Amino acid sequence: MLVGYARVSTQEQNLDLQKDALKKIGCEKIFCDIGSGADFERKGLGDALKYMRKDDCLVVWKLDRLGRSLKDLIATINDIHSKKMCFQSLQEHLNTATSAGKLVFHVFGALAEFERDVIRDRTKAGLTAARARGRLGGRPKIMDQSKIDMAKSLMADIKNPIKDICKTLSISKSTLYRCLKTAKT
Repeated sequence: MLVGYARVSTQEQNLDLQKDALKKIGCEKIFCDIGSGADFERKGLGDALKYMRKDDCLVVWKLDRLGRSLKDLIATINDIHSKKMCFQSLQEHLNTATSAGKLVFHVFGALAEFERDVIRDRTKAGLTAARARGRLGGRPKIMDQSKIDMAKSLMADIKNPIKDICKTLSISKSTLYRCLKTAKT
């Protein structure tokens, strides 16, 4: 039996492309996850592996959907093989039911990890270059010093309700208190 697994990194991304491809090749059951990162628990993948039986094949749309590092990919594939199951990746035309497929899996896994490392290095270099030019990344501050001063003066008059102060400054209550707390220190 073919069992599909699809994963996207964020809620804004869509699983439809992967699910359509998995259905097209005959996956009878498809498990999904939404999330990314090393500490992300892939419940869908765990459920898929528990669902599978001997001679079943776990199918993904692309190799990087299964794991983020070569170590993780190899561990997952070894777990699948120890249960007498196989793994298939559609985009890489990879099927570990064959000896050649096993070899290709290790090569593609190494290349995928290399690509992520190159992207990470480029990102770090870009951030360093931006900082050298005086640009800081991240979300812009909602409260500048003039807004903080205005908030302090509005807070000084006990007749001004917190709700109205927040509405005037277009901020939430937690932002107001956080900014005033950090401004005091």
